[in-house]
Formats: sequence, structure tokens, C-alpha cells
Amino acid sequence: KSPFRRCISLTCSCPVLLCFRAWYTNGDYLVLLVTLVIILPLSLLRNLGYLGYTSGLSLLCMVFFLIVVIIKKFQIPCPLPVDVSALNETLSTVLNTTLSHLNTTAVDYSEDACTPKYFVFNSQTVYAVPILSFAFVCHPAILPMYEELKDRSRRKMQGVANVSFLAMFIMYLLAALFGYLTFNVNVEPELLHTYSKIYKADVVLLIVRLAVLTAVTLTVPVVLFPIRTSVNHLLCASKEFSWIRHTIITVVLLAGTNALVIFVPTIRDIFGFIGASAAAMLIFILPSAFYIKLVKKESMKSVQKIGATAFLLCGFVVMIGSMSLIMLDWIHNASSSPDAHGNGH
Repeated sequence: KSPFRRCISLTCSCPVLLCFRAWYTNGDYLVLLVTLVIILPLSLLRNLGYLGYTSGLSLLCMVFFLIVVIIKKFQIPCPLPVDVSALNETLSTVLNTTLSHLNTTAVDYSEDACTPKYFVFNSQTVYAVPILSFAFVCHPAILPMYEELKDRSRRKMQGVANVSFLAMFIMYLLAALFGYLTFNVNVEPELLHTYSKIYKADVVLLIVRLAVLTAVTLTVPVVLFPIRTSVNHLLCASKEFSWIRHTIITVVLLAGTNALVIFVPTIRDIFGFIGASAAAMLIFILPSAFYIKLVKKESMKSVQKIGATAFLLCGFVVMIGSMSLIMLDWIHNASSSPDAHGNGH
């Protein structure tokens, strides 16, 4: 919701519209508006065939985002330049701000901040594995993808999955690599927000923001399709298709999604928790358990069964360890927040 608010704030700076900023710069209202106008109509479609065009558009938007991230790496110097105009504006509007308060939100401009580090261990490292697991979970889309193939075969389905995985891996890797090399220790959880510290009103970055928002918005109906299909088969497997049931399931799923977006502070918490629980189950635990249970012709001493068992144990370690550390991080952040200290006094 914060990218929506930033884009609207930058594009709608006309003085005539200033009186309406109370609502159109509110991220919660924008999320609900986009859901009702764009996401809900696309999500109500019966099959994925019509969503191929929107998926292609979202992919092009992400390619544009990647190109800009790579180009900005060679345009932004390191150490990062101090934005004097932004600093003066802050000082003029908040006269009583102390220097100690300014330093808590300042960017590190030292030469040491320009040296990339191969490994960084801090309180945010625990989110790395769950987020990576969440990023590569495509299992729920396999069956709908197979149904949409013209000449259905296991080989063709595997080929589509391999190409999709490779393309996404390259895009994730390049975006993360060049984003980190641009800002190093100053990179934030939301990469595009980090650029706003350097460019306050850059047209290209504004277009990139809109492109990423378009990509995310158009991806929701595609992700929602297998979830709705699973719920429908689970609750009403023997019944014929019903538009009423189809609409109710869609609205309930979107309502739950909007509730998470509105009430959860950061998207990192959602990705981290779901990646540590559901993604770990789908990637590590369930495939290994199904292989061990269903493949009877191989003994438990075979290389395949031993590998599956090791993969299963690795999945439990990832799930339990990541969830425990994430919850500890939540507890630590809650206890160290200003509100918690204020209530204690």
C-alpha cells in the first residue's frame, strides 16, 4: 500500500487536488479501490487463458524494473550524495529537530559503506531463507498450468516450468545483486524506496514504481486462481460450477488478502512467515514425504530414499528454525518499540 501512496503523492501534486489528499494518499483506501476496480473483475474469470495477456504485461513491467535497476547502478555514485535540498526542507519545516534525531535516520556516507560484503548476519538475516522459499513456490500453479496446455504431456509441462524458473531466477538474482551493489549497507527492504533518498522526483523511477505496481496487481488474479480451485475442490468437489459459489470464494480470499495488506506493518513479515511455514512445507517437506510414502519399489537404503529423507529433515529444520527466529524478532521489536516503553511508564 505504501508504493500506491507514494506514486499518487508524486503524480497528483496539483494545488487544486491538495484538499483531497486525505483520502487519495491513504494506502488503505487505494488498496481497496484497486481491488474492486481491477483485481476483482480479473479474478472472477473462469480460466487462466484470458489472464495470459495480463501476465505478459506484468512480466514486461518487471523486465523494465530490472533494466532501470541495472542502469542506476552505474549512475549513482558511492558514497551516496547528500540531498541538501531535502535536508533544508526538513530543517525548515521542523525547527525543533535535534541533530541526534537527524542522525538516527541519516544514510551512512562513509567509504566503508561502499564495500560489498559477501555475508551479512544481523536480525534481518533470518528472513532470507523463508523469502527465497516463498519466491520459488510454484507448486499450486502446476495443475492449472497443465490444464491450459494444448498438447498436454509431462515433458511439455516440465519444459514450461524449467523456463519459468530460469527466467525468474535470473531476474531475482540480477535485481538483488545490482540493487545491493548500488546501496550496499544502505539498501532497504523495499528497493524502490531506497532510490527516493537520492531522487526525490525522478520521472523514470516514478514510471518504474507504476510498472511494478502494475505487475503486482496483475499477478494477483493468477495466484488466486489455483487457491480458489483448491478451495472449490475441497468444499464442493462433486457439485457443478456455480457463479455464486465462484464469486463468494473469490471475494472471501481477496478480503483476507486485503486484511493482511492493511493490518500487517511490512510485506517482509508476510513473506517471512508464509515462507517459513507454507513454502517450507511445499518445497521441502511434502514432496519428500510423498516420495517416501508412495514409491514402494525402492528400499529406504537406496540413494533416492536417503536423499528424500535428508531433504525432509532439512525442511523441518528450515521451518522450525525460521519460524522460531522470526517470532523472536517480532517479540524483540514489540518490546523495544516506543509504544511498548510508553505503556510501561
